[in-house]
Amino acid sequence: MTRSLLRPARFDDLGLKRALSDRLLPSLVGAMAFLAALALAGAIAASALAQHWQQGAGGMITVQVPQPTAPAVAGGSRADQVVAALRAAPGVASARALSEDELAALLRPWLGSSAGRIAIPLPAVIEVRIAGAGPDRLALAASLERAAPGTLIEEHDRWVRRLAALARSLQACAALAILVVGFVAVAVVGVATRAGLAARRDAIETVHGLGAPDGYIAGRFAGRATMLAAAGATAGALAALPVLIGLTALAAPFTGRETGDGPGALLTAMPAALWVALPLLPLIAAAIGWVTAQTTVRRWLRRLP
Repeated sequence: MTRSLLRPARFDDLGLKRALSDRLLPSLVGAMAFLAALALAGAIAASALAQHWQQGAGGMITVQVPQPTAPAVAGGSRADQVVAALRAAPGVASARALSEDELAALLRPWLGSSAGRIAIPLPAVIEVRIAGAGPDRLALAASLERAAPGTLIEEHDRWVRRLAALARSLQACAALAILVVGFVAVAVVGVATRAGLAARRDAIETVHGLGAPDGYIAGRFAGRATMLAAAGATAGALAALPVLIGLTALAAPFTGRETGDGPGALLTAMPAALWVALPLLPLIAAAIGWVTAQTTVRRWLRRLP
């Protein structure tokens, strides 16, 4: 009798197609996979943005020279002497004074179209790219003060630290969201499995009483839950793909990526980590479905008289 119970998997002797619906469970798991994909994209995007901004701001110093056209003590204008001192300083890769058009572009967000016609004298702004660990800040400040008294050095370390803290916070929020989605997925599969057990209680008790082992019954439920969870997660990941492509296009100017034209260029512009993470969602959902169903069914069978 036991051998007759162990039929091929294609025979639905427990009626699992009616017990575990092929609509509700995949839909709920698909929604969870969609949210998980967005959370993963947020974490990866936060890391990419922070890295891009840190490389830009962390490798640059801004120097302001008041009265740039006034003569310096050593000859020439104050701005020229500061640029020469910066280029001669160890740890400085390059030093370049911004043009009037560039200064006007910097002021335009605050002053509007009249930024290029401002009457008050503006300090010269020198963009300094540092090399390696950068120059000795105290020695550099003393050198610039000798070249042009009143020169100010504006470092971006504080903003770099804030950007790093913001990126870590966003990544922590994304990780928390993924954990919540995982717990919800476990709960959804568990509730669906318990509902299926309740719906097929008589059949399961009969088969179990005839000698079917717990592993066989749990395996049949786990196989059905695994298939439905994987299908739902695949649909959710595919549904998230157009959204991720659109977000990639919006974030490209801030990360320094060139997306080009057309959907193919946008696909290649998506981070490689995201391409690795998306196919993992159905596998993770399948694992959640299998483990949760196995655990739920085995606990339920142990309570049978």
